[in-house]
Amino acid sequence: MSTSNKNNLAALLIVNLSILPISLSSNTAVAGLTQNIEEALNFHNKKNDYGVIKFDIMYRYENVNQDAGTQQTANANTASLRLGYLTPLYHNFQAYAEYEGNLAMQDDYNNGLPNGNANYSKIPDPTRNELNQFWFTYTGLTDNTLKFGRQHIKLDDERYIGNAPWRQMRISYDGVMITNKNKILPNLTTNFGYIANAQMANSLTDNMESPLLNFNYKMGNYGNVVTYGYWLDYTEQANYEKSNQNYGVRVACCTKPLDSIKLNDNFGLVYTAEYSHQSNYGHGLTAYDVDRYNVMGGFSAYNLIFEGAMEQLGGTGTNKTFDFPLSSLHAFQGWADLFLQTPSNGIRDIFGSVLVPFQQGDLVFSGIYHTYSDDTGRFNYGDEWDMQVVKKFGKHYSLLTKYAYYGKGDNNLLGGFQSTDTQKIWVQGNINF
Repeated sequence: MSTSNKNNLAALLIVNLSILPISLSSNTAVAGLTQNIEEALNFHNKKNDYGVIKFDIMYRYENVNQDAGTQQTANANTASLRLGYLTPLYHNFQAYAEYEGNLAMQDDYNNGLPNGNANYSKIPDPTRNELNQFWFTYTGLTDNTLKFGRQHIKLDDERYIGNAPWRQMRISYDGVMITNKNKILPNLTTNFGYIANAQMANSLTDNMESPLLNFNYKMGNYGNVVTYGYWLDYTEQANYEKSNQNYGVRVACCTKPLDSIKLNDNFGLVYTAEYSHQSNYGHGLTAYDVDRYNVMGGFSAYNLIFEGAMEQLGGTGTNKTFDFPLSSLHAFQGWADLFLQTPSNGIRDIFGSVLVPFQQGDLVFSGIYHTYSDDTGRFNYGDEWDMQVVKKFGKHYSLLTKYAYYGKGDNNLLGGFQSTDTQKIWVQGNINF
């Protein structure tokens, strides 16, 4: 690692340590302010309810340093705002409208758009303003909730369909979702949807004709069984090759990071087993068939959680890879985001992680190690270390520091994948009501 990288790592550790005294302090000072804000945002009196204002403010500093190539080190100071209004429920109808905007206060980075400082490393958080959500719900149909309009859609772990919550701008969808909770099978939730447009995290819109089907059966405290089919058909020629169809089955516990199947007061188990198949669909020009395997096993011990896992995505050439065009990608295959697009020979990601909660989960340290190869394990794509500290102050405030270091593989060019050593650092603060 270069001297610059070492200095950046030292700075990160100093910031991490600086959070600890804050985390040990009392939340009493903000309790009164929080209550006043909550009361101001809820428009109600003793007789009538006039709805709720919701807002989310996120500040983030992000640094990206890459060793090879002509790209300069990127620095982004950005602040995003989501401001929305939720109406009261009226004759089974409810509505929500939300503005979303991101401001780059320092733009020494490639924001991923044309003329977006291509000489710098990429940080895909452009300055943009948009209507992020505008939806209506209707609950007057027995056992069903109908939601239509521009909305966030998050299914399961957001591997296929998500809203990219890590980025300053979120993915939203123009479409309809029907959620059914059948009284005959009370543990079964069925989600059927149709997406006509996806407004991506860069605020650009992709047009599509995409039905979604997801069945989720809860097995008590032992996890969930999910089967799904997603048919993504992009209707603009530039995006034809993004079109794909997916079928899969998933068995997993648990849905929250610190949950587990309790064996006793101090020990528990976590697991995931998932298989899915992807092939071309609709306007997709290239015929292909590839598989995905996703397995994880772990245990909790005195509230610490240890996991070992593998996700393998098949690849048989250009435009013949297992991809996720609507995924919350940052949460998968390393926080350095080197594998947002699956290499042509596929990828096998073997990783282990540890979560260490303090203060009843209000302060959490997580560390992950990844080793990457093609889907046969023959070609080395490199490895990665990820670390994160999150401190929550009640329900509404949080601080985060985060670090990712990716080291390229020795023979990655032989596997058809070219990369460079990459270091990323984040410091972030959030207020959410």
